[in-house]
Amino acid sequence: MFVAGMPSTAEADVIMAAPDRETNGEEQRKGPSVFFLHPDLGIGGAERLIIDAALALRARGCRVQIWTPRYDSTRCFSETSQLDIRIAGDWLPRNIFGRCHALCAVLRMIWLTLHVLLLSGEEFDVFVCDQVSACIPILRLARTHKKVLFYCHFPDQLLTKRKSLLKRIYRAPLDWLEEYTTGMADCILVNSYFTANIFKHTFKSLCHINPEVLYPSLNVNIFDTAISANIANIVPNGNKKFLFLSINRYERKKNLVLALEALHDLRGRLDAQSWSEVHLVLAGGYDEAVNENVEYFAELKALAIQLQIDEHITFLRSFSDEQKIALLNNSICVLYTPSNEHFGIVPLEAMYMKCPVIAVNSGGPMESVVDNQTGFLCSPLPTQFSEAMEKFIKDSNLKRTMGVAGRIRVLEKFSSEAFTEKLYQYILRLIL
Repeated sequence: MFVAGMPSTAEADVIMAAPDRETNGEEQRKGPSVFFLHPDLGIGGAERLIIDAALALRARGCRVQIWTPRYDSTRCFSETSQLDIRIAGDWLPRNIFGRCHALCAVLRMIWLTLHVLLLSGEEFDVFVCDQVSACIPILRLARTHKKVLFYCHFPDQLLTKRKSLLKRIYRAPLDWLEEYTTGMADCILVNSYFTANIFKHTFKSLCHINPEVLYPSLNVNIFDTAISANIANIVPNGNKKFLFLSINRYERKKNLVLALEALHDLRGRLDAQSWSEVHLVLAGGYDEAVNENVEYFAELKALAIQLQIDEHITFLRSFSDEQKIALLNNSICVLYTPSNEHFGIVPLEAMYMKCPVIAVNSGGPMESVVDNQTGFLCSPLPTQFSEAMEKFIKDSNLKRTMGVAGRIRVLEKFSSEAFTEKLYQYILRLIL
């Protein structure tokens, strides 16, 4: 048995308990025991949802644990300190010479599941799984009247390209496994109607299943209680009049190049004085252990220099909640660049902070952002994004009016209260 921070070995099972675990014990024992199984508790939309779901169920009296092969307190959301986090299986590799990430994720989750069932000594009522469905048949075989809820952020097989025959051969059994095991869950939820349609189109053998939509909510407590950082410590000459913000992980699928090219195009639309007041912050989740993060970050910095806009850009990696709040408070709008995004929590965060959003007109943002009301939905073209950006520069009232509309929309449609109640009812439905 090892404590967090000590070296892990093949036999290591790291247990990290929240500081308030004992004080909340009586409250948690009143409700069902809900265990979350998640592949990597880092920073991202999937992790945000898992943490919010765990906090929501704990607030309703459930005993909650999150089990994961990987958890690093320096690269995660701050609320994880309030939760009971258990680690098992981090000794297994995350990749094999930079490849086979999907296979390794499956093996790590299978080990984690076996550990929970056979070695943890814990009692449980419901398992909540996401991202990797390969653990579901093990849970079904081992459990006695225990249920499994699977939350589908997006089919994993659509997240990577199959450019070579070897890649297609390698992925074929994994794709089959994903589809087959997903269908074994007792309840399947998705994060948007867009994802529900993709689910039906992708998993053809599961056409008889109609996954229910549970929109991610926004945990507004962090925005209401956290102390904002000093913007001058984040952005050089942070008093720029027109501060634009992009929040996304440093991954190619997030298409951060679009934000740089839009900024470059915007320069041609403005006079010299207005351009001197423009600045863009690219804030994103970043992990040195992920090769793509490292490579893409370097590519973006090189592109900024090539476009001669590097003096108008700040690259920020793995920022804190306080920094994010400062950026949202001081930005005139958020640029959300990924296409066919499954849902996207960033537009909700921006709108709650009364910061309008310019997003691509596909995927989840079409269900969260209202075009010409809480922001603009554009084709993924630099000219269209820059045209929308120009509107905020030319109309000084646009941020205020769209910002107010955005806050109202988040509170009405994506409240944590509605999310908590719906999720709790799904759990009750499974155990009754």
